[in-house]
Amino acid sequence: MRKRIEQEKIEAQILAPYAVLALNSQGRDYPEPKSKSRTDFQRDRDRIIHCRAFRHMMYKTQVFVNHVGDYFRTRLTHTIEVAQIAKSIAKILMLNEDLTEAIALAHDIGHTPFGHAGEEMLHHLMQGYGGFEHNRQGLRVVELLEKNYQDFYGLNLTFEVREGIIKHKTEYDSPEKNETARFLPDQSPPLEAQIVNVADEIAYNNHDIDDGIKSGLLTYDQLHQIPVWEQEIKKINLEYKLDKDLLRSYAVRELIGRQINDVLETTWEKIQQLNLKSVEEVRHQPIIVSFSEEMKENNRILKKFLYQNLYQHYRVIKMQDKAKRFIQRIFEAYMNEPKQLSPDHWNRMENESQQRVVCDYIAGMTDRYAMDEYQRLFEPYTRI
Repeated sequence: MRKRIEQEKIEAQILAPYAVLALNSQGRDYPEPKSKSRTDFQRDRDRIIHCRAFRHMMYKTQVFVNHVGDYFRTRLTHTIEVAQIAKSIAKILMLNEDLTEAIALAHDIGHTPFGHAGEEMLHHLMQGYGGFEHNRQGLRVVELLEKNYQDFYGLNLTFEVREGIIKHKTEYDSPEKNETARFLPDQSPPLEAQIVNVADEIAYNNHDIDDGIKSGLLTYDQLHQIPVWEQEIKKINLEYKLDKDLLRSYAVRELIGRQINDVLETTWEKIQQLNLKSVEEVRHQPIIVSFSEEMKENNRILKKFLYQNLYQHYRVIKMQDKAKRFIQRIFEAYMNEPKQLSPDHWNRMENESQQRVVCDYIAGMTDRYAMDEYQRLFEPYTRI
């Protein structure tokens, strides 16, 4: 049987010198005895998977509200795809897969119901009270809001996983310096956290194409506008004769593989040029894990296409606008009478503002629960 100490020795032998070793973790806020069988990052990964907020992502919107169809991605299935892509990249670059996976599994744990529409409305409602941002909320979830242990609030994750959550950065996620003040704000995160940033982008770009086609909101004729998509389709058609469903699956799979290989080649070249020898050297460099300039341009065109043709589609806008009204009215109802919340929540107002407690409660809801709660609050014949 391979115990924790032996696993830590193996990490030190096989991982790159710029990888984060579990043995060298900066630790937890609350000291705990070490596990006999798992490294600290494996333990973090398991705590995230078993927490309530992780399960709630099953019924939270990615693009399509959960009740629209069971075959569309949810926040949870997106997270699993991000973790798979991130682990693949980490393994090839000889980085710490366990740390990478833990950050990937937690990167969206602070998201609201109804996707970015829910986040935008909560941020609007919280103006003057600290605002709302889902990375910051993810940190609140794992440091405060989860209640699984007697000796502390939260999950008591390691410094490195929490740093990866708050420093998660894509075009849609950009942490402010004051939010990262406790996590080496003037330094870049380790490569394991940087990988999750690009894995997130690869996952949502490609699965949004996939879901957009399946929903009928995107057509194959429209997708010809995207050079990188058209290149993959031409290559596939030279080798296979496929129906449209298989063609979509092949094209999405090939495009994901092409983007992963681009990240690997670009990042490896930078690592070699910088001659990295330690995690500290990584921290004192600008972001290293990235796409090539050519792929960045391809992704810019792809994201612009998705924004114009999917995210701004009138049916998506209708779903988002309805979601914002749900969030606003629920928030106002709790603000007008906070004792509609359970005692566990309104008792927290002794130490935190009413606005923040209400915000936390709504942010933790699933799409389904928010819609049901709306009915309980405003439909006179709905059973409470």
